[in-house]
Amino acid sequence: MQVNKLSPLKIKLDKKERFLYIDWNDNHKTCIVFGLLRAACPCATCRGGHENMSPEPDSNVFELALPISKMTEIEKLDLVGSYGVSIMWSDGHHYGIYTWQYLRALCDCEDCRINRS
Repeated sequence: MQVNKLSPLKIKLDKKERFLYIDWNDNHKTCIVFGLLRAACPCATCRGGHENMSPEPDSNVFELALPISKMTEIEKLDLVGSYGVSIMWSDGHHYGIYTWQYLRALCDCEDCRINRS
């Protein structure tokens, strides 16, 4: 029996509206605002050290409101193997890999909020 692995079918970076859109292979659609992506940066520095690393974002990132700035503007997004993306931010920050699991956990739609609770 083969287990279906979570993966995106389509990724769209909308720099004007400042959203990352992902259509998943399980028919779910995710829309993540750039400020949330940056607040949830998965790199060791942003997470406060390697001991704080986990496959899920900290729950407090959904409460943070980062203002529009170079820190929350995306220059480019690159695929990393078949498991995630790397983001180059306009302030030069480019560390951390946003895995598919991590990006899905950042979905803030009503269904995902309920499942997170």
